[in-house]
Order: sequence, then structure tokens, then C-alpha cells
Amino acid sequence: MMPVAERPREKMQQLGVSALSDFELVESLLGSGVAGATVGQVSRNILRLLHKNGGNISYEQLASTRGVGEATASKVLAAFEIARRHLVRDSLPLLSQNDIVSRLSDIRNLQQENFICLSLDGGHRLIARRTIAIGLLDSVQTHPREVFADAIADRAASVLLAHNHPSGECTPSQYDITCTQQLAAAGQLLGITLRDHIILTKTEHFSFSQHHLY
Repeated sequence: MMPVAERPREKMQQLGVSALSDFELVESLLGSGVAGATVGQVSRNILRLLHKNGGNISYEQLASTRGVGEATASKVLAAFEIARRHLVRDSLPLLSQNDIVSRLSDIRNLQQENFICLSLDGGHRLIARRTIAIGLLDSVQTHPREVFADAIADRAASVLLAHNHPSGECTPSQYDITCTQQLAAAGQLLGITLRDHIILTKTEHFSFSQHHLY
């Protein structure tokens, strides 16, 4: 049996979370194993998946991994998502169109329209990413208040907006255009630049900035 002082949770309490290895961090997250697999075995299986796929792990991949199952897959993905939304502040700036689109690629295949706001600092680095609204199959309603409230709290210099079109049609609607123009005007009043608004489908994207629509 592992000495108490070497167990991940006790080690974390005594030495801090940074003292734990990747393996120990996963063990701490899981807490215990399942029938037929120890917590160590399950942790190794998850780490193998991480090393192979990086952060691009799907629920199906996790749930089908030996010893993981539905409950553990949900727990692990939830931990990743919280970290991505609230704890990770990238050091690399979002400078190119490719940088921006790659950061938003996860909304391409969603079945409902999701309206996303990225708060950026003066160096175009990500401060926070938030889902502002979730709509229907072909529409989502939003308001400058919802878009800029958190950006103000973030002390953001600019924002990037995006939403997906599940229909596969990348062309903006008249509402999309009017809404973007209103958001750009609100940003000017608040001193927060609207850097761009991107529409994404499964295979394409559309930039309001590149098409001079605000």
C-alpha cells in the first residue's frame, strides 16, 4: 500500500498542486478506480489518450476507454472545460484569421446556434471565452449588455465574437449584420474594440471584418 504522504491528495495538501505529476493529477481527479481497474490503471489509460490526442478528446473516446465509463468521462471533460473557460490565459496572441478560427472550431458541429465572446487584452491574447447565448437551429438572440458586461470586468481591450450556423449556410442574415453593427457601436462607446465577428459552419467561415460589414 502507498504511504499516506505519497498519496496524490495528501501530497497536494502538503506540497501544493504543482508538486504532482500528470499521473498524480489524474489520480486526484478520479479519486478511485472501478470494478476490474485500479485508479492507477484508469489514470494511465486517460494519460495515454491525452498524449495521443492532446486536449481534443471527445466524450465518446473517453467513455470507451477501459475503466473510464460515462460518469468518469463526464467528470474529466467537465474539468477540462472549466480550465479552458476560466483558468487558461494563453501567452500566444490571436493575430491571424487562422488563429481565431482554430480557437473556435469546436462550435462548428453544434446543432444549435451558440454565440461566443472572446475577451482579449491589448496584445490580442485571450483573457476569457464565454458562451453568451444558445439559440435555435437557425437563430440566436443577443444584446450588447450580455456581450460587454464580462468584457468590461475583464478589462478587455477588444472582443472577438462568433456564432455557428448549423444549416451549413455561411452567409450572414440581415439580423446578423444589424446586430454586429450595434455591437460595434456599443464597443466604441465603451472603449472596447470589436475586432471581428465570425460565422462558422462545418466547412467554412465568414468574417464580418474582412467583408467590411461594420
